[in-house]
Amino acid sequence: MHAQILSSRLLPDEVTESRSSAPAPSDAISSLARLAAHTGSGATGEPLPGDENRRTISRLKCLLPEAVRHGDGVGPILALEEYCCKLLVVTLGITDVVERTGLTVSVWGSTDQTEWSAKPLVTFRQRQYCGVYSVLLNLAQHGDVRYLRAQWNMNRWGRGERTPVFGFEVFLEESGARVSGSAVA
Repeated sequence: MHAQILSSRLLPDEVTESRSSAPAPSDAISSLARLAAHTGSGATGEPLPGDENRRTISRLKCLLPEAVRHGDGVGPILALEEYCCKLLVVTLGITDVVERTGLTVSVWGSTDQTEWSAKPLVTFRQRQYCGVYSVLLNLAQHGDVRYLRAQWNMNRWGRGERTPVFGFEVFLEESGARVSGSAVA
């Protein structure tokens, strides 16, 4: 098995449905998200032999861009568009942490961008370490939800008065987007 080094630039075979369309600047996707969606194309971006039957990947949606954050917060509002009423994979990628801190991220839904659900649609359990964590979000159970936003809470324990700091991102993709067409019966 050959290892592939990914640069900080976008992969040649962007994670969009069509290779001919370039992503909009607002849809910038981090290297972690691109790695998660990479389908096994060669380093040149050309499909590997046998990839002709692979299902195309749906585009990733960035719910919260990669950044280092201090303390609690609420992310920007994301319109679901083609993701309404689908089964989604919500992925949390943590890249930086301060010791003795915890991060809890939740995803909230809205029909009109003003009234938000009484409780989160999905919550990642508290995390203290760098890593990539995914949960399923079934929007078929929430057919009226048209907008999402992420919310996060940080806490600190032990001695010292350091402010909790985490570097993280949250992105969405349709469930099964990484499954090849040949693997589906």
